[in-house]
Amino acid sequence: MNVLNDISIDIETYSDVNLAKCGVYKYAESPNFEILLFGYAVDGGKVSVIDLAQGEKIPPEIFDALTDDSVIKWAFNANFERICLSSYLADLGVSLDPFHDNHLLSTEMAQFLNPESWRCSMIWSATMGLPLSLEGVGSVLGLEKQKLTEGKELIKYFCQPCTPTKANGGRTRNLPSDAPDKWTLFKKYNRRDVETEMGIKARLAKFPVSGSVWDEYHIDQEINDRGVRLDINLVEKAIKMDARSRGELTATIKKITSLDNPNSVQQMKQWLSDNGLETDSLGKKAVAKLLKTAPPELQTVLKLRQQLAKSSVRKYQTMQKAVCKDGRARGMFQFYGASRTGRWAGRLIQMQNLPQNHLPDLAEARALVKSGNFDAVKMLYEDVPDTLSQLIRTAFIPKDGMLFYVADFSAIEARVIAWYAGETWRQKVFEDGGDIYCASASQMFHVPVVKHGVNGHLRQKGKIAELALGYGGSVGALKAMGAIEMGLKEDELPPLVDAWRQTNPHIVKFWWDVDHAAMEAVKHKHTTSSYGLTFSCKSGMLFIRLPSGRNLAYVKPRVGTNKFGGECITYEGVGATKKWEWLSSYGPKFVENIVQATSRDILCYAMKTLRCCSIVMHVHDELIIEADPDVSLEVICEQMGRTPPWAKDLKLRADGYTTPFYKKD
Repeated sequence: MNVLNDISIDIETYSDVNLAKCGVYKYAESPNFEILLFGYAVDGGKVSVIDLAQGEKIPPEIFDALTDDSVIKWAFNANFERICLSSYLADLGVSLDPFHDNHLLSTEMAQFLNPESWRCSMIWSATMGLPLSLEGVGSVLGLEKQKLTEGKELIKYFCQPCTPTKANGGRTRNLPSDAPDKWTLFKKYNRRDVETEMGIKARLAKFPVSGSVWDEYHIDQEINDRGVRLDINLVEKAIKMDARSRGELTATIKKITSLDNPNSVQQMKQWLSDNGLETDSLGKKAVAKLLKTAPPELQTVLKLRQQLAKSSVRKYQTMQKAVCKDGRARGMFQFYGASRTGRWAGRLIQMQNLPQNHLPDLAEARALVKSGNFDAVKMLYEDVPDTLSQLIRTAFIPKDGMLFYVADFSAIEARVIAWYAGETWRQKVFEDGGDIYCASASQMFHVPVVKHGVNGHLRQKGKIAELALGYGGSVGALKAMGAIEMGLKEDELPPLVDAWRQTNPHIVKFWWDVDHAAMEAVKHKHTTSSYGLTFSCKSGMLFIRLPSGRNLAYVKPRVGTNKFGGECITYEGVGATKKWEWLSSYGPKFVENIVQATSRDILCYAMKTLRCCSIVMHVHDELIIEADPDVSLEVICEQMGRTPPWAKDLKLRADGYTTPFYKKD
């Protein structure tokens, strides 16, 4: 037989576990999980569909190739295929030990097929700024063979449990024999998915993904496979405590207001109106504003409703759903989830938006919740939902006898934009280990600013200016960052914008140089290089090549008109509505993409440096490592803070701490 180079794979599966709510790791772990259809093509050839549900077998050479790391396996969202096939092979007694020596350590670690020999056409699509769905990519690329639209109905019919009825004889699952015509169509659907996936590869062949990005993908898969341990006792106790708290809060509000449903926005607004307090909204900001002027009785109700509105329990419930048999949650990170920058997106528990913790006695509060002592929690902390919300991070725990080493980059985006723009005073601040918010305020107001010291009150203005204005933001951005709520007056905002821009002339110049370079590339098809960036337009794509060698891609760029009547660049992409639509951009917005993408590349470099450590999570610019207490935190931070070879003179620093449970230090 000819040597296999690569196989394109698509599978159809059944499980009684909800894939969307629990993730593929839990889904494939179910005793009722099975693979129904195995569609494949060898080296871009003809597609075959193996009907496993009806007793057909995968050909031996294909079966062996699944555990052969010299054969590249392709799939769209390859993580799904790899994890499902891992479960399938393990059930058949196939060892996933890459060393094939049955050593205890390697068999324990090898729960899943080695990701090294897997490639994902969804990731390839994402690097080109395309959607993260097979249907979406096929549509945008205008493929001849696109995903069949009947698929959703067929998946619902064969891949999920069904409700027993008289009509279906009381069955809880549909088998091929229950609808032979549908099953024939399902096999056609499976075949078409493989054809579509191969069509994507053929269409994108001119723009291959670099080996370094595939290496990053494999590290990502290792982190997802490793997972992180959950304190399930804490999770379960928190859910019970939240239910009791909500019950008590609801009863108290009902007693005061006599409302049937205090959770109803309409009912609550009407009650407030009847009691002399008009409001259009009961959102967080609106309620905080109302609390300043409301009479005491209404304040009490608003505060109680605030507590009731806290959705702390949802993340705990997700943890409960997602946790695997060994007590670890897996599959929480989507590689290249943000297609314009390549940053990660959260999945399931959504690590990127965990509530902060400010409780000084976090360990004590945690212990009380774990013991189920509701009365003590209520007495000591008053606001039970808020306490539970602050404890969410602490539900992530290391293995017994280990600690979490949490290390993160200090002010990474501020450092990167200063490095690109050559804003030397900022680089000097970072070099000297200074506080950028104090330094910024000092530059803007021409006085010394020391945190908790001389002119310390100005630091807050420096901070909000830094966070809001780095990417072309103006008064609106300051307001969105909460400038008014922080005590700044409306008339202070325009001078603050002016002061920041005058203080950072090189950054302002960087915005408009990038704008000009991107416009030159789109309008005149000129390739230009500046600031270590290369702008080019080819094959209906705008590319911005980063110093790391990675490209940012913008689909079908053209010159359009902005809301002020000036020129801007428009392109196709996934917008705020999660739909594929026309979007617009200009210099500062491109700079934001460039800086965030570069910060992501620096994090990836740190992951490669620390690959030998057990990275269990990463949140924004932070790595969480599970390690023995003897490991040096100083060494981890030093290694994380190493500058990549492509970022000469960039000043990086990583700070960290150790903890027996995850928290914000």
